[in-house]
Amino acid sequence: MSRLLRYGLSAIVIIAIVGLGIVLWFVFAPGPMDFAGGTKVALADYRAGDPTGVPAALKTASLVKRGEYLARAADCTACHTARGGTLYAGGLAFVLPFGTIYSANITPNKDTGIGSWNDADFLNAIHKGIDRNGVPLYPAMPYASYTGMTDADALAIKAYLFSLAPVRREVPDNNLIFPFNQRWLIGVWSFLFNPDKRFEPNSERSSQWNRGAYLAENLAHCGECHTPRNLAFALDNRNKFAGATQQGWRAYNITSDSNSGVGAWSAGQLAQYLSLGHADGRGSAAGPMGEAVDKSLKYLTPDDAAAIVAYVQTVPAIASSDLPVPKTEPAPASHKEGVIAGFDPRGKQIFEGSCASCHEWTGVSSLTRYATLTGARAVNDPTAVNVAQIVLLGTVRDTLHGKVFMPSFGGAYSDSEIAAVANYVTARFGAKASAVTVKDVAMMRRQD
Repeated sequence: MSRLLRYGLSAIVIIAIVGLGIVLWFVFAPGPMDFAGGTKVALADYRAGDPTGVPAALKTASLVKRGEYLARAADCTACHTARGGTLYAGGLAFVLPFGTIYSANITPNKDTGIGSWNDADFLNAIHKGIDRNGVPLYPAMPYASYTGMTDADALAIKAYLFSLAPVRREVPDNNLIFPFNQRWLIGVWSFLFNPDKRFEPNSERSSQWNRGAYLAENLAHCGECHTPRNLAFALDNRNKFAGATQQGWRAYNITSDSNSGVGAWSAGQLAQYLSLGHADGRGSAAGPMGEAVDKSLKYLTPDDAAAIVAYVQTVPAIASSDLPVPKTEPAPASHKEGVIAGFDPRGKQIFEGSCASCHEWTGVSSLTRYATLTGARAVNDPTAVNVAQIVLLGTVRDTLHGKVFMPSFGGAYSDSEIAAVANYVTARFGAKASAVTVKDVAMMRRQD
């Protein structure tokens, strides 16, 4: 055998070993609850009360009523309702780097919805990511999280959906580039990364912790936004809840890290944030998180919100090196100092003309606490992604205390002007100034 051939074969073997190692690294990654240690048991063998299902107050409610609560906890409307469209009639576009996916119509229309699906069809979609024709679903549908949902809870959701008025609506076809348009590849992905296992409680944890785990990991699927993904687009639970980017917004670190996560938040602040989309001294939810609060989390009972908090607070700390400790003291009331050195002077001008009347020069709003900027993670994020997004898009929030409205300025200001005001806001109210560019804002517009 020639030396060249030996070298070639050796290289092939090394590449194969490295490739196998990478695959095994992905496939045998920790599960979402593995950080807690302890022993998992079958649900029937857990003796501290059933952590699945609905809260005690709804145990005797009708199947449809129980399904309504669970569908809200699972945030089904957020993905299956297009902007301005009918609830659950689908058609919401998910714009990805490799194309666009549209959510399905899940009303009980027999032609364009799921009205012809039986129980097995529905369970296959929830647990396995397979439609009634055996076609793999794209994991934009978070079935790798929903797979932990019990059959009883999934079928309660089905009963609720089937109680709704059927809506005849054809959703657009997905438009993906090769090879992402090859559905069989999604089947391979699902085989590797969807465990297809129902929730197993941790026998060494409390019933509250297990209830929180079931809600956070399976129904509310918090990790789908807050956990980064690996190269195969599966959740990287080695960096569980360490933050990620979703739909052009930043889903922040919610580990117990005190500086860049929520480790310094009290349980009361976390519960307030889940229920109201706001925590005093910590900021207000907007974008996808604001939508999750308005369409899902605010409907949870106080006990269920507290259970999620109890679970999240046990997730090990992971530091986000690019996030400074939030600045908690208000900015000076005086704003006579002019522009901030090195920043586009239009930032201050725009803030004065369009923002100061609500947010005030100190960053502490006397109009509504939802408009307070001081202490908010978004203004203490040197990327200023979420600040720029909310200036672009505005927000209309339905809270338990009425609507909170911030107009969209995307049509009023150019990309360079939005970049200028975003950078001014972080420089004035945050711990570290941002450097948002015109190109950054232009990309955000395209994603929206």
